[in-house]
Amino acid sequence: MSSDSADASAPPPDDAGPDNGPAVSRREFDALFEAVRTWGRWDDAGRGAWNRVTGEHVRQAVGLVRTGAVVPMARPWDTVAGPDNGRPALRYMSHLGDVEAGAEAPEPSTHKDFLGADYHGKSVSHVDALAHVAYRGRLYGGGSARELVGSGGARFGAVAALGPLVTRGVLLDLPAVLGTAWLEPGRAVRAADVAAAQAALGVEIGEGDAVLLRVGRFRRRRELGAWDADASCAGLHVDAVPPLAERGIALLGSDGDNDVRPSPVEGVHSPVHALAVAAMGVPLLDNLDLEALSEACAGAGRYAFLLVVAPLNVPGGTGSPVTPVAVL
Repeated sequence: MSSDSADASAPPPDDAGPDNGPAVSRREFDALFEAVRTWGRWDDAGRGAWNRVTGEHVRQAVGLVRTGAVVPMARPWDTVAGPDNGRPALRYMSHLGDVEAGAEAPEPSTHKDFLGADYHGKSVSHVDALAHVAYRGRLYGGGSARELVGSGGARFGAVAALGPLVTRGVLLDLPAVLGTAWLEPGRAVRAADVAAAQAALGVEIGEGDAVLLRVGRFRRRRELGAWDADASCAGLHVDAVPPLAERGIALLGSDGDNDVRPSPVEGVHSPVHALAVAAMGVPLLDNLDLEALSEACAGAGRYAFLLVVAPLNVPGGTGSPVTPVAVL
């Protein structure tokens, strides 16, 4: 078992939990949804905010590379069930070396394994495409989820429509700013926290950027053990979304699943997902391991870098396991 594998005996977070921010009514949330909504902005609506990234954005992002240090951000393929992994990924060997052994075996020998995952959850590092989230029955752009997402997959907003993304990445390392190892589960990252992080880290979010929020989830998990991240996890409060919308971001990611849990919005279990994906057309990266990137950025003294994200080309897919890579 790996050192960060799920440990059901680990102490759960304090039941009281840190402040997950002010409560937001459904009426207030609906007004916020309308305020950040970008429906009808792009002809290629299925790519949503990835339309913001032009060749010039790519060229400028490549210009950030100085040392050539490459930092992957995907978690290990986790086949161990636990409090935050109710649907473990699958892996088994399908073609073994001992089966092909023998003098008459053809050369070269080959060895194969099978991988499978119900990746939307709290374990696999993945991207959420626009087809993944609907609010009040509507996908990004206003199409009916009932009509556009069925047993054959998604006919709008599928991950295959996204293609690869190469852009400027920005790490908002909240524990580094606050001088802590991690944020406790349930702690909301507010708009003021986002502004303070930019100032403290000397970075400014710009149009077409990919914003990655580190809350230190996987450092805490490695040191204290797993807990039910569906019940309690540090992440963004909805009041942090409008400033990100104003900056025109193309992608949002975190080492959590971006939402603070429990949700501060009555009747909406994943309000940041609804705002980012369904209102703004911003795909999400969930369950990244940002510990190595945190160390690399601190060592380099800068928190902006070239980011490369290449989802699997799955026609009709609502997302994809992914290994985002930062290049410093």
